Amino acid sequence: MSKAAFWQRGETIDYKNNTAKTIEANTVMTFGKRVAVAGMTIAPGETGSLHVTGVYRFEKAEGEITAGAEVYLTEEGKISATASEVKAGFAAEAAAAADTSVLVKINA
Repeated sequence: MSKAAFWQRGETIDYKNNTAKTIEANTVMTFGKRVAVAGMTIAPGETGSLHVTGVYRFEKAEGEITAGAEVYLTEEGKISATASEVKAGFAAEAAAAADTSVLVKINA
């Protein structure tokens, strides 16, 4: 049977910024087909933290979202109930069509 060695708890993960741009703290990012939130400002070439669990307030795309609904990250970085390539998690609260934000439990 194979073995694994504990590395870190996993609420945040180490992330090396391999781009030429600084990633500002709280930037919404994709991590593969998952959503992540930069936990700190990460300079080019440096390693910082990405939050990959928790509840965050995101900008919402058009439309109503019911509490508990699966939600997705749009190409514009907003949350929608319409399926897309990057599942964000689920809505931790209901959001009316007129609301501009929604709470999301990410990667759940």
